Amino acid sequence: MMEPMRPLRYSINVTLDGCCDHEAGIPDEEMHRYWAGELARADAVLFGRVVYQMMEEAWRPSPEGTWPEWMADWMVPFARTIDATKKYVVSSTLGHVDWNAELVQGDLGEAVRRLKAEPGDGLFVSGVTLPLALADLGLIDEYEFLVHPVLAGHGPTLLAGLGQRIELTLVGRREFSSGAVALRYVPAAGSVVDRLVGQ
Repeated sequence: MMEPMRPLRYSINVTLDGCCDHEAGIPDEEMHRYWAGELARADAVLFGRVVYQMMEEAWRPSPEGTWPEWMADWMVPFARTIDATKKYVVSSTLGHVDWNAELVQGDLGEAVRRLKAEPGDGLFVSGVTLPLALADLGLIDEYEFLVHPVLAGHGPTLLAGLGQRIELTLVGRREFSSGAVALRYVPAAGSVVDRLVGQ
């Protein structure tokens, strides 16, 4: 009997008009607690180079183990969680990574299928470019959009350039006091992604 693969979950903040610029929908304390919990239920995160470097700059503690002065106390649980999380970085240009990280190179589909085949509870991916490639390969098992009550009026927009339409089924919803809503979806049975995964 074939062992089930651990799921790959794509989670991202997005505005009502589809903008996924990380500065367009800025999480508050309640959302930081939520994202820390989401990260904690993943075995590892998968980042492209740009997101990895951005997250490292923002959330990695100093060599002395201190947090930057701008960081509010309520941000620290998220910072501790992401600091401790295992990270896989997809990059053809980086020669070395640390911060509890490992480079992923070569064929993207093969590399991610290998990671999914390892035992565990699941993998977490965020960003824009890498998730687009993973969605086109049919490798994302769950989509989570934390929709902010903001109209940004600019891009980048979510999954722009997706190769094929992906139909989704809503499996979870959570409302926040700010008016933001977290929506969780899985590929609908019989969708293109469902057929790709079954290959």
